[in-house]
Amino acid sequence: MTTLFTGRFRPLSDAAPDLVEALLVGDDGRIIALGAIDDLAAQDPSAERIPLDGWAMPGLIEPHGHPGTAAVLLSDRVLDLRPVVIPDAEGVMAALRTALAASEGAPVYANGWDALLQRGLPDPDLRLLDELAGTTPLVIVHNSGHSAYFNSAAARRAGLDRTTPDPVGASFGRAADGELNGVALEAGAVERVAAPLLQAAQADIVELLAAHFADLSRRGITTVSDLSWNPALSPAVDALRASGRMPLRLRWYEMSRPGGTPAPRGQGDAMMRQVGVKTWTDGSPWIGNIATSFPYLDTAATRGLGLEPGHRGTANYTAAQLHGIAEPYAAAGWQLACHAHGDLAIDETLDVYERLIRTHALTDHRFRLEHVGAMTPAQFARARELGVTVSLFVDHITYWGEVLVDDLFGSEHGGAWADAGAAFAAGHRATFHNDGWVTPAEPLRNMAVAETRRTRAGRVMPAGTPVARAQALAAHTGNAAWQLFSEHEIGSLAPGLFADLVVLDRDPLTVPAEELVTAEVREVRLGGRRTT
Repeated sequence: MTTLFTGRFRPLSDAAPDLVEALLVGDDGRIIALGAIDDLAAQDPSAERIPLDGWAMPGLIEPHGHPGTAAVLLSDRVLDLRPVVIPDAEGVMAALRTALAASEGAPVYANGWDALLQRGLPDPDLRLLDELAGTTPLVIVHNSGHSAYFNSAAARRAGLDRTTPDPVGASFGRAADGELNGVALEAGAVERVAAPLLQAAQADIVELLAAHFADLSRRGITTVSDLSWNPALSPAVDALRASGRMPLRLRWYEMSRPGGTPAPRGQGDAMMRQVGVKTWTDGSPWIGNIATSFPYLDTAATRGLGLEPGHRGTANYTAAQLHGIAEPYAAAGWQLACHAHGDLAIDETLDVYERLIRTHALTDHRFRLEHVGAMTPAQFARARELGVTVSLFVDHITYWGEVLVDDLFGSEHGGAWADAGAAFAAGHRATFHNDGWVTPAEPLRNMAVAETRRTRAGRVMPAGTPVARAQALAAHTGNAAWQLFSEHEIGSLAPGLFADLVVLDRDPLTVPAEELVTAEVREVRLGGRRTT
């Protein structure tokens, strides 16, 4: 049975007017036509009519998420210490002590430690955490996800000791005598420390994923991409689909590792499909391990992070190592996505990409660069020439704008952080994202901040280029669909595409940026079916 949706629609499609009043949708969930109510009603007089209260636009797309991990880290199994929840050091330490006292010796896992925003936090080394937790295993994941801190009991629980080798591209901190010092750096090491938590969560993973997906849907998201998906979670998604509880589409990326073997391509469907593979060139600006040509500032904040004056971070892999990891996937035709924040990391990644593109004569590869905090206009131009696409973490401006300028990099480099305007000026179909649990899933805020470059405290970043509203909207709709090789299915309201809709209480194209941030999601539909 066809459905005639009526209301006010912003199709965000080159093939349609800016504003239409009706959408005709087939029983397969795809759009048949859009236009005037009377015209579409005449096409199918028997269509069920459903009025939509508000302004409808294409469903929002999160092109760089981590729902498989976020479903656990944002659940009640983990103490939420993120600065968006607990803004100060005193609150963090009090929450940890309360959780430990109530645990009765059971392991305590916490997420969100951030010494740059929660000023006054102590150095979370093995000594401190042993004193704090005693024989109770304690693991604290940094807000960036790029490091974790653990006590001796947690090390034993995870099977870690001084003989544990460093994973490729990651490391465990060690004291002068070679013993572990309670710090895990980068994905491979953080995974080892958190493994007992993630393994225990598998018993309830269907319900954990259901809750997280439902939360994303309530925020207007109809498609989410997972840039570190564990294929072992796929049966949980199958269970949700079978029970009618899958409220969004999933596009996922394998975590590429040295010696990895590409999976066969062409599997999956419009609801769930692998798109590519992901790796990391460098780390996080918040812990000092992004590869830059310029030094960190010498400030109280950087000294608190343990960074020496003139500190520059380094890449996780050499160019040769990165090429070796990516080569078999590029040869097999997979899209590559690579985390790269520092300008040197971006240069290294583009060098590797260029070599792969030329070796394999690739054309429509859409290789990705992720986050790109310190990417320059010249690098955006080079990436565009190579057919490399970018996804920017503009929410860094929201929460860490002052930190970037005053504490870490200064006005020139920190002030131009996440320069979305430069990306669009270079011709990119750029996208925005929230990176799983690192910041709240807030695509409407991303759009507004890319337009204003204004922090939560009201400060405008001293460098970088604002974007236009149409560009901001495209970053979480049409551009994101294209980046995920899904533009034939989603991303705009056009005949043949799925009727994935979000209905807002205000016009997303014309309201001031400050009002876009606070827009209410009134309704969400996936293929015409209401999910929220």
